[in-house]
Amino acid sequence: IFYVTHILSLGGITVSIIAFVFTIKFLCELAARVVSFLQNDDPARHGDRSIYDYVRGNYLDPRSCKVSWDWKEPQEVGQTMSFRVQLFYKNGQPFPAHRPVGLRVNITHIELALEVPVTQEVLQEPKSNVVKVAFTVRKAGRYEVAVKLGGLNVAYSPYYKIFQPGTVVPSKTKIAYHFSTLVLTYGQQHTLQIEPRDEYGNPTSNSVSLVDEVNYSMHVHPLGTVDEESSDDCYSTSVSSNKPQCQVLMRLTFRKKGCFRACISYRDQPLSNGEFDIIVLSENEKNCVEKNVSTPGISIYFEAYLYSMGTYSSCPWQFLASSQLALQRRPSMGDDDEEHDSPVEGQSEKVKKPKKVYCYMSPKQFSVKEFYLKIIPWRLFTFRVCPGTKFTYHGPDPVHKYLTLVVDDGIQPPVELSCKDRNIMAATFIRFLHKNIGGSETFQDKVNFFQRELRHIHSKRPRTKTCLKISRHSLLESSLKATRNFSVSDWSKNFEVVFQDEEALDWGGPRREWFELICKALFDTNNQLFTRFSDNNQGLVHPNADRPPHLRVKMYEFAGRVVGKCLYESALGGAYKQLVRARFTRSFLAQIIGLRMNYKYFETDDEEFYKTKVCFILNNDVSEMDLLFAEEKYSKSGHLEKVVELISGGAQIAVTNENKIHYLNLLAQYRLASQVRDEVEHFLKGLNELVPENLLAIFDENELELLMCGTGDINVQDFKAHAVIVGGSWHFREKVMKWFWAVVSSFTQEELARLLQFTTGSSQLPPGGFNTLCPSFQIIAAPTHSTLPTAHTCFNQLCLPTYDSYEELHKLLKLAISEGSEGFGML
Repeated sequence: IFYVTHILSLGGITVSIIAFVFTIKFLCELAARVVSFLQNDDPARHGDRSIYDYVRGNYLDPRSCKVSWDWKEPQEVGQTMSFRVQLFYKNGQPFPAHRPVGLRVNITHIELALEVPVTQEVLQEPKSNVVKVAFTVRKAGRYEVAVKLGGLNVAYSPYYKIFQPGTVVPSKTKIAYHFSTLVLTYGQQHTLQIEPRDEYGNPTSNSVSLVDEVNYSMHVHPLGTVDEESSDDCYSTSVSSNKPQCQVLMRLTFRKKGCFRACISYRDQPLSNGEFDIIVLSENEKNCVEKNVSTPGISIYFEAYLYSMGTYSSCPWQFLASSQLALQRRPSMGDDDEEHDSPVEGQSEKVKKPKKVYCYMSPKQFSVKEFYLKIIPWRLFTFRVCPGTKFTYHGPDPVHKYLTLVVDDGIQPPVELSCKDRNIMAATFIRFLHKNIGGSETFQDKVNFFQRELRHIHSKRPRTKTCLKISRHSLLESSLKATRNFSVSDWSKNFEVVFQDEEALDWGGPRREWFELICKALFDTNNQLFTRFSDNNQGLVHPNADRPPHLRVKMYEFAGRVVGKCLYESALGGAYKQLVRARFTRSFLAQIIGLRMNYKYFETDDEEFYKTKVCFILNNDVSEMDLLFAEEKYSKSGHLEKVVELISGGAQIAVTNENKIHYLNLLAQYRLASQVRDEVEHFLKGLNELVPENLLAIFDENELELLMCGTGDINVQDFKAHAVIVGGSWHFREKVMKWFWAVVSSFTQEELARLLQFTTGSSQLPPGGFNTLCPSFQIIAAPTHSTLPTAHTCFNQLCLPTYDSYEELHKLLKLAISEGSEGFGML
């Protein structure tokens, strides 16, 4: 009994101690919550609280609030979605939503870190406790929906919602590895890879199903046959899905030879690149084509007949003009350089009698030649083997009954030929073309091929560092001096730039700034090496025909090497990507890739001249205008300096309605090319030392500009989606960063370019935007407060301090990018 009594007494003491401890803990927690409750930073409710309210639960409690969704999962992108947040007191009574509650909603794409803008609206009902949140997503995927009150999550926040792609949109759906002409073999199966996309470009993986496969169809009709009836019996197709790759596979098998036009549709609507030509060969014809392509050193030629050619008549002045134009920027012919050129420019017309010619094929060009006395070669036409040269297939000619085709590069007049082996000749051209551009005609595939080939060309040259000591005060002169004795191997090396009187180490930032500044010095019209045709042509620059005498033509050679160096650096990828900080005229870009001039270039390059003169000549009768095949050149004071004949004897030849197109093309040739022939040739000499012409020729003018200069506009949403935020307190991430994006959203394109230059050393983005910027754009929380932002351009890092207000951040960020975008120092 004694022991039992003793143990019970000790147990009572233990229970009392435990109860005392729990009581103290409860009182401490209660005191902490009460203090927090009373010190809430909401000014609208401050002073209205009391301990009595807390004990009664008469306060807004995030965990007591509820969220209800106005849609059922999964939902498609593109639609306006909404959900409702019901606010409650701790005691379960509705909390008036019209009172300031500090409700914050953040909706973020988990994989892309893409934040979706939201709107909040209090339902207009008496004593409503409901806030309606609306938003729209356009990128499919999994989203995090965070709903917070006073920094605390509401109910079960964050929530996770999935938005699936929309229905297939044919105009957004593409064939991967696209060809404008397919070369197939009779009886053999070929597979096309179709990539379904919705209206916003999302891969529609959910729609790649057995049910959806029946919506894809292909329609084919023969080209160049006497009987062009329904060709349903000449081919067969089957469609299947590859859901992991989000592709639809269409398998084709042709049971007839010939040329066909195909169109792939989704629910009877053509795909974006779904129309193309198909050449179907026999096994023997296929082997012949493969032999032609695999042995390009052997002369490949086809006998043909010429049925139409570009000429006006046999007048001597037309002969001379055409010969001059035919010599302009023609690819090298090797041993054929001694051949004569014949007049080909002008309008295309039927010849009176079919002329026997020979079509020579090489990996670079397609030439049509005539032999006089059966021994003297006379080159009539030359077309480059590039995507710009198009073939059109027609039926048999009326005399020899051979199948015909029309060759058109968009610049020269179309040429109509008939050939016994037309399909073999066309297929050989197409196979050469596919090899030249890397096997696909899509822009990104051509870029990958271009960069791969460029790296291979320079792979045997050492990639060691070479130092350039540059003076900012004489940037162009010091850069010319530093590279004066450079060979091609030296230009292929890794430049290490040191600016005089600056202590920065070049880990990439000074080099990128040197490229930025040297491009500005070379292509800024104030330096008069390049010029603009007018003030409203969006800053397009063109070689200056009236450059001052002190600017030697060798400067263009240096400019070409700089552009070639930029292209080579970009081909290396990663942090070496470097863009050309300039926008060239379309006519100058055309000359870079070897195209002849055409009056249509005036529309983009010299809009004022195009509207005032070119359009007037095109749309009106010129018989009474007294126009001659000559151009008058005036001085700046308005005095006539000289009259330039566009062709020999042009000052005595009138422009008529029949030859006015020829006149405009000659005018374009003179104004856009002939005046700056020396400048362009020296520019190309420097450029082609680093980048061969045949690689540049796989692009058209627009693609070449995108390759060299990247995207012109800086997209804030793209910026926000791919910027990486590093470190920072809750205040930095929740307030300062929101102010930062609000400031950036208000910036003009010029200010955005300055911000980009301040952080990365370059004011332009690579093709692909922020997603392809390497390293990624980083925003780092600086340990300072209310000071100017700084940057590490070698690593694309913006160091952003904390600020007390939106106005303070806006003022200091604009000051930094406008006054501190140049110069380096040691931190």
